[in-house]
Amino acid sequence: MVGQIIASIDSPPETSVRDPRTGASVRLWLYGLAVLVMVMVAVGGATRLTGSGLSITEWKPVTGAIPPLSDAGWAAEFEKYRASSQYQNLNRGMALGEFKVIYWWEWSHRQLGRFLGFYFFLPLVWFWWRGNVSSRLALTLVGIGALGGLQAMVGWIMVASGLEPGMTAVAPIKLMLHLVIASMILAAIVWVAAGLRAGEGRAMPVSPGLARAAVALVALILVQIALGGLVAGSRAGWTYNTWPLMDGHLVPPAAMLFSGQPWIENFADNPILVQFNHRLVAYLLVAAALWHAYATRRTEGGAMRAGAVAGLTLAQAGLGIVTLLLVVPLWAGLAHQLLAMVLLMVATHHARLCRAA
Repeated sequence: MVGQIIASIDSPPETSVRDPRTGASVRLWLYGLAVLVMVMVAVGGATRLTGSGLSITEWKPVTGAIPPLSDAGWAAEFEKYRASSQYQNLNRGMALGEFKVIYWWEWSHRQLGRFLGFYFFLPLVWFWWRGNVSSRLALTLVGIGALGGLQAMVGWIMVASGLEPGMTAVAPIKLMLHLVIASMILAAIVWVAAGLRAGEGRAMPVSPGLARAAVALVALILVQIALGGLVAGSRAGWTYNTWPLMDGHLVPPAAMLFSGQPWIENFADNPILVQFNHRLVAYLLVAAALWHAYATRRTEGGAMRAGAVAGLTLAQAGLGIVTLLLVVPLWAGLAHQLLAMVLLMVATHHARLCRAA
């Protein structure tokens, strides 16, 4: 879906808006939306790291916006949570005050999603109604909005997986899917916004090969984010907290990597293989970003952007190592996730301007 969304705006972007001043307003709105998506991802990460994601056991898109307003309301919500396997197996004996802490994390995550919906669609309707954006661009943005709706549904499916009998956390593969869709939405928004900048002559000439390499970097970053989602979902970051070796091995034995049956499930459920794959792609991503920065060194504009991507990639790899060695403290886990979104934004912006050129 995102591939079609991106492809639909690869035509000359200067036709997407009617007036340069309007283009600046649309671009500001889109970048503001991108920042809100980043905040949404950060709050979602905090919800995951604090074990708060299963504190609200129902999905009420409208009435769920109102939190408990009385002692009786809080008691009712707490009773629903106490019936969950997470409470029975992990949090038995939790006090109401402790429940309120995890409840507010999950409620804030959902409430921010509702706010994002309004922030997205109301300005879009306004710009479209006034004829400030082309129908093609408007329909592309509607497609991104539909992806946001899908994200909300996947979010509930993810939570529901953790509420099944015997489950104390959400399914890793569903957590990964939820994070990947959020990342794709962020990339699509930045791609559109950067396309408007390209229409104002902001793109500098680069070779077709370098442009393709820039897009490939974005794809590789998305793959690494997906693997990071599996690390979070399987809690692989809380094991083998050494670097560069894992349990004394640079490459763990196959018997450890594929200890589960059937073997395919190791890629999502075996913490050793999940963490090892995340490490391998990190090395590949750092090498690719450094090579791209070197290959782009003589292009005007592109060299600075590619250097920024390489620098952020190195910083993200370093932060990932620190997070692992410290056994994933909350601040490090959140910083690692947030920096991944910043890297994705910068790389997508760079790729869009390279492709336009």
